[in-house]
Amino acid sequence: MTRHKSTVAEFLSKNYDWFFAEYNEKLLSSSNYVTARQAVKLLGDMLVERSNSDVMTRYVSSKDNLIVPMNLLRDKSRTIQIDAFHVFKLFVANQNKPTEIGTILMTNKSKILRLLGALTLDKDDEQFEADKTEVMREIAALSL
Repeated sequence: MTRHKSTVAEFLSKNYDWFFAEYNEKLLSSSNYVTARQAVKLLGDMLVERSNSDVMTRYVSSKDNLIVPMNLLRDKSRTIQIDAFHVFKLFVANQNKPTEIGTILMTNKSKILRLLGALTLDKDDEQFEADKTEVMREIAALSL
């Protein structure tokens, strides 16, 4: 999935609905820590891959897809929370958010800000902190 980028991009484009329905349901929602952890990490890596830009745009335009990383932000594992944040921030950064995505983010604004405020790393990571600050600023600025 990470080595054969053009093949994966083509596969994901052709099988988008089937692949992500199964991925979200079976892997990202797994109660097995290792499965969920690897699945959310791989998802983040796949979405930011330049060859998957169309897939990423489609993924972050779906409210059903938004619910998955939002739930993972509440996981008991901080590692899963951090990997879920890297997926979640793509939804927030989307400049062409569908109305329903904006509504979900506004409706859950205080909970999201509380979760993100508590999300910390063991070591200093300036990029993570900058991303978190920007995401929190964007969410705080949302209004009806």
